[in-house]
Amino acid sequence: MAAFNIVRFRVKPGMDEVFLEAYRNGRAEWPGLKRGVIVRPEGRSYWLIGQWPDMKAITNARPEMIATLDTFRHALEDLGPGFGVTDAVSGPVVLELK
Repeated sequence: MAAFNIVRFRVKPGMDEVFLEAYRNGRAEWPGLKRGVIVRPEGRSYWLIGQWPDMKAITNARPEMIATLDTFRHALEDLGPGFGVTDAVSGPVVLELK
């Protein structure tokens, strides 16, 4: 069953291009990733949304996703107690709408 992960980031002022460049030109071609998008809901916040074939694919790709994060970690603000610089969740699809 398909799965998705969503990672929330807040980029430091003036560091938007550093953040976005870390994902451009195939730098986020993690094994198993079917589709990925970056959404900017407001201000300096961004969400990375990834679609995967299943939860195992997300788990297997975590080391490479963290390696990507390490290339721009300096460009991110801490999200507060208990979060660090990312707020990540993932789970299997339970209802497909379209």
